Amino acid sequence: MLKNIHAVIFDLDGTLVNSMWIWKQIDIDYLGKRGIELPDDLQKEIEGMSFTETAYYFKERFGLKDSIEEIKAEWMEMTKDYYENKIELKRGVYPLLKELKNKGIKMGIGTSNAKELAEAVLRRNNIINFFDSIRTSCEVKKGKPHPDIFLKVAEDLGVAPERCLVFEDTYAGVLAAKRAGMKAFAIADESSFEYKEDISSLADLYIECFEEIA
Repeated sequence: MLKNIHAVIFDLDGTLVNSMWIWKQIDIDYLGKRGIELPDDLQKEIEGMSFTETAYYFKERFGLKDSIEEIKAEWMEMTKDYYENKIELKRGVYPLLKELKNKGIKMGIGTSNAKELAEAVLRRNNIINFFDSIRTSCEVKKGKPHPDIFLKVAEDLGVAPERCLVFEDTYAGVLAAKRAGMKAFAIADESSFEYKEDISSLADLYIECFEEIA
């Protein structure tokens, strides 16, 4: 798995932590307050978008009067308690991180989530100190499936893209990793089960659980 790999970069939601279900419910509640029913295609449409890109998408698609900052602030308020107190790691995450650290592999995170929420859930699960770089898609020009976020983390870590391995749970994330010239392993998540065939065909490896490799 780690042959010629000097750094491992993780997505966060749906990859390291069980949190994707929360975002669908947030979308249902947020739109419901405005009398809008959740469109069937929404989750797929916004997959990989940064927090800011998603806010712009919502504002345009649903004709929202709120500013981008107001939209993001409301989402933060709706999700803060989950990320600070409730969201758990996926099975096998901690042993894998310990193994990578023991092998001297550098580690980073490239997430589409907001930095405040990402750091909160990493602290809550006592794994924040494993990572030398934590970047969000709001810090780069374009979110996933563009490669920007993973290239930025690799730059932080001082490792060439071809020496990086990415763990992702979505098609957009795996595509971003491949476009960055990196090796990409896909981890199963309930939110992306229906796209398993597409994801597994693109990824270098598809696993159901980290325990398969830890």
